[in-house]
Amino acid sequence: MKTKYYLHVLLLLLATTVARAGDGIPDFPWMKDVGAHRFPAGEKIYHASAHGAIGDAIFDCTAAIQSAIDNCAANGGGIVTFAPGIYLTGSLFIRSGVNFNIPKGTTLLGSQQIEAYREIDTRVAGIEMRWPAALLNIIDAKQAAITGDGVVHGKGKIFWDMYRDMRKEYDPKKLRWIVDYDAKRPRGILVANSEDVTVKDIVIYQPGFWSLHILYSSHVTVDGVIISNNIEGRGPSTDGVDIDSSSDILVQNSNINCNDDNFCLKAGRDSDGLRVNRPCQRVVIRDCVAGHGDGLFTCGSETSGGIRDIVAYNLKGIGTKYGLRFKSTVQRGGTIENIWLCNIEMVGVRNPFIVDLNWNPAYSTSLLPAGYDPATIPDHWKKMLAPVSIEQGTPKFKNIHFERVTATDAGTCIVAAGLEGRGTIDAFSFKSCSFSGTSAGSIRRANDWTFEDFSMTATNGKPLEVKDCRGVNP
Repeated sequence: MKTKYYLHVLLLLLATTVARAGDGIPDFPWMKDVGAHRFPAGEKIYHASAHGAIGDAIFDCTAAIQSAIDNCAANGGGIVTFAPGIYLTGSLFIRSGVNFNIPKGTTLLGSQQIEAYREIDTRVAGIEMRWPAALLNIIDAKQAAITGDGVVHGKGKIFWDMYRDMRKEYDPKKLRWIVDYDAKRPRGILVANSEDVTVKDIVIYQPGFWSLHILYSSHVTVDGVIISNNIEGRGPSTDGVDIDSSSDILVQNSNINCNDDNFCLKAGRDSDGLRVNRPCQRVVIRDCVAGHGDGLFTCGSETSGGIRDIVAYNLKGIGTKYGLRFKSTVQRGGTIENIWLCNIEMVGVRNPFIVDLNWNPAYSTSLLPAGYDPATIPDHWKKMLAPVSIEQGTPKFKNIHFERVTATDAGTCIVAAGLEGRGTIDAFSFKSCSFSGTSAGSIRRANDWTFEDFSMTATNGKPLEVKDCRGVNP
């Protein structure tokens, strides 16, 4: 077995509480079915260098590597691999039956020219639109894989800086709600409309946008992946693993340091997400670690298609800004339900538990400023501005279960608030959970929460505030 694998397993064993029988981890029948069922079967090896790839970090290898991939797929599949080196490339598209292997000593270096990432029809941050392809793409494929001990380096700082420059222009014009969509940045890896996909053991650095996006796909395994995005600064929206309107997904043995949500579940935004109406469901996340980031485990903010039947266990957050995070807004809609979070340890997490149904209004509320003609604005602007009724737009969070969850050295232990006049965070349960930090925090506008063997310690001496709630007695 590889040295990196040994070190990674050791880290997880040291950092994560090992599950034992009786520790409250569910065993639903669907959990045995998650993840890729099939791996690319072909054994013939196709070397990128044989197709003209040069690992000198200077030569543009996009066409050469793509030629190796296409030749492999055309001949029934197999393994595309590399000699040690640094290979400069734009978007690559991995086909059915191909195991795209990035071995130790190999780095794929993302082009810093946006033209190297051709625009495709996709969904980004909950909206279907034209957007640059990722550095590595598995689209409309079956039985494909990305493997190896090598590195996928997005060299994304140039795209981070572009976004920040656009914020300086857009924010004064009251266009904060659309700048993330106009500032088109390549993702690290995209798995879309695909089935039986494995992403295993690779290291991902510095994508221009999200690191690993699983979209409209089923039976995907992410195993032993290391994501470290805070290189040369901290990039905006550099999420770790985003599971978006996908089913039967397994994420395990992975370690993420990023500058946004670490492990995140999504299901579409506002009117466009409600139109697609595709849930994120039957997901298992286990034996993983989060360092820097905005959410060890996050549901939202894109919730329109619903998020359900999720189990996450044996997780650890170390210094993460937010721990267990649930977020949406009055435009999103969707039902988030049947979620089990077990054997989770958080150390030095600022907000270990947070529910925010009025998340980031400047970004989440789409309003067209004066001086713009609604008939001539881009199509994705129109999608963002399409009205959503109160009935459709009210998100509902219910049947969320926490067992053996601990947080120490926190800032504010609990911050939870439903929507005023609309009870939308119902039937949360806590069993064998303890939180300690500077302040206890508050629960507002919630219904029917249960607490068993629950403790809360706040160094400021103030108790947990419970306000405008029914059946919430910690």
